[in-house]
Formats: sequence, C-alpha cells, structure tokens
Amino acid sequence: MRLAVRPDGAGPVTTAEGWAHRMRFDLSSDQEFFRETTSKFLAASVPVAELRRRRDDPSGHDEAYWRQGCELGWTSLLVDEAHGGGSISGDGLSDLVLVAHEFGAHAAPGPLVPCAVAAGALASHGGEQHAATVEGLVSGEVTAAWCDAGAAGTTTSPSLTTDGDELVLTGTLRPVEAAAGADVLLVTADHADGTSQVLVSADAAGVTVTPLTTIDLTRRFATVAFDGVRVAPSDLVGPAGAPADAVAAQRRQALALVLHESVGAMQVGFEMTVEWAFDRYSFGRPLASYQELKHRFADMKAWLEASHAVADAAVAAIAEGDPEADDLLSAGKAYVGQYGGELLQDCVQIHGGIGVTFEHDLHIYLRRFTVDRATHGTPADHRQRLTDLIEMRKVA
Repeated sequence: MRLAVRPDGAGPVTTAEGWAHRMRFDLSSDQEFFRETTSKFLAASVPVAELRRRRDDPSGHDEAYWRQGCELGWTSLLVDEAHGGGSISGDGLSDLVLVAHEFGAHAAPGPLVPCAVAAGALASHGGEQHAATVEGLVSGEVTAAWCDAGAAGTTTSPSLTTDGDELVLTGTLRPVEAAAGADVLLVTADHADGTSQVLVSADAAGVTVTPLTTIDLTRRFATVAFDGVRVAPSDLVGPAGAPADAVAAQRRQALALVLHESVGAMQVGFEMTVEWAFDRYSFGRPLASYQELKHRFADMKAWLEASHAVADAAVAAIAEGDPEADDLLSAGKAYVGQYGGELLQDCVQIHGGIGVTFEHDLHIYLRRFTVDRATHGTPADHRQRLTDLIEMRKVA
C-alpha cells in the first residue's frame, strides 16, 4: 500500500520512516532498485531547501546535478543500445515513467521530458548525422528543447518552406520547456509534404528565445520564435513529410511522462496531508478522527488510486501497441488534471492557514502539478480529443 500505518495504529508512517512513492504495476527487482536510486539521488541533490534557493536561477538546476542524473540513465532509456542507450525491462518508457514519478514526488528540476523524448527521436530517426547530439544528450553534456505544438498545448506549428537548396523555418511557439538553456531545438513543423522535424541550434541566426515566468519554482519555460531560420536538408530528422507517426509516438511518450509526474506530486501532497491530520490535534483529538475529514480523505484516496491506475494502464497500452492507448492517455490527462487539482487544493485547505504560506512545502507540489495540468493539453483539450477519437472510430 502507498499509505502505511504504524504497527501501534497511532498514525501513518512518515516519509522519513520509509514511505516509498511506489507505482501500481509490479516492478522487477532491477526496476525497483533504479526507482529507489533515483529517489535517493533526488532527495540528496535537490531537497526543498535547494529548490527554494534556486527560485530565481535562470536554469533552475546545477549542471553537475543534471549530468549525474543522465549517468543514472534518465536520458538514455528511449535510446537503443547502438546509440549508447538501453532499457532496464526491455521497455524504455515503462522504466522512464519511474523517473518521471520521482520527479513529481520531489518537484525535481531538469529538462527530463524534452531531453528524453528528443534523444529517443534522434536515435530512432536522426541517422548518423545526429549521432553526436544523441551521445551528448545521453551523457548530459547537451540539452534539448522540444518545440512541438502538442507539447505547447496549441494547434499552430511553425512552417517549413523550401528555398533553393535550403529550408526556411518560420513561426512562434510558447511555452517551450527548457528552451532558454537548451543547446539544440527539436522542431516539429508544417511542411508542404506534411509534418517534418528538424534539429536547430539554439543560437542559430533568426532564433529568439524569450524566458517566461511561470508558477513552477523548479522548471523553466520560454517563447521560441523562428524568423526565417535557414535549415540544411541534413538537419531534417527523418525524411521531409514522413515523421507524422514518429511525432505521434513522441507525444504519447511525453503524455505518459507528464501523467506519472503529476501523480507523483499528488501522492506526496496526499501523504503530507494525512501525516498532518494525524499529528494536528483539535479539541483533544487528531484532525484525522473527525468524520468530515474522513470523508474528504476517502474521496482523495479514491482519486489518487484511480490516477495511479489510469497512468499505469496508459503505459501498458503503449508497450503492447494497443490501438486504444491514445484513448487512455487522453482519459488519464483529463481525469488527473481535474481530480488531481481538487486533491491538492483539499490538501491546502486541510492544512489551514499554513497551507497558503510560502514557507510550507505543499505549494511546491501544487505548483508543479498546476503547470503539468496545462502542458501537453488541458483536461478540456483531452476530453475533446477523446471525443474525436471515439467519433472517428465510429465512422471507420
């Protein structure tokens, strides 16, 4: 169980006493070791005090911390062995969501989603011309931002046109995670032949990156503008007009990662609040003993368990090639986005006055969840997407 109770029945086991932010599906011993190693590394490297200290840091994290995380395998799990990657279980995404869950549980900084997705895309479709970039992403020496309309939650992509022997990239995307500190940009663009992807240096002529201010203390987002950026055909990732299926796969990966990160933040907020309710006494009784709060905790626990279940089911569906994987991802993004927000707001309310102070840790997880809720499509966007998927299936 994710909510353990002391043997004497006096209350919940605290995080320090051994709460593990476990996921619902059964993990192999290697996966559990990997998850636990990541959790311990994050707890030691980016405790809450460090997150607060870096609140105004442009990058939000230390470069050495990111490289050490990459050495643990954060950016290599979607990369094949031929390019220096490899998975633990045979399914890189199932392993990588363990990291995403811990990122949510620790509100950890770092460009996990864009770098992991970009590394996988370049290894799978980039050919030898992008092998050095893949190597840099796997080692942590290079960071990437993924400039994709789906990731930014918009329907308008940059355009890619042909001019002689070159391609010209034009358009603006916002918000783009980790763009301000990225070395390279993986851009999804509309092309005459269909969707295309190109790899662009972040300091290329015509690229303007403008940092944005968000409510998340630990991650950085920016507006990226492409003003007639000249792109060589060798910078294409896959043939022009061909990567539609590849982009769809990348979006599935990103959605799965964001789902598990969101659930990780929900889990810690819930655990923190249960602990508080057992420790805080009112009129001689713990808050957790009052019937009204018991009902609220029961609702919150139900939302949390359902969120774990749908997030895990979505990853399993992707791994199995289930045609309804997209349905599960959108259903999960809509459900978690709605009920995760209610759960964490309830956590704030149950904490009373201290729940709305900056000094308390709870808001850090609420901030992380709120940004995740809006990225890669809002709950409303995914309800519409799920409706469209069902309607298309009926027509077919």
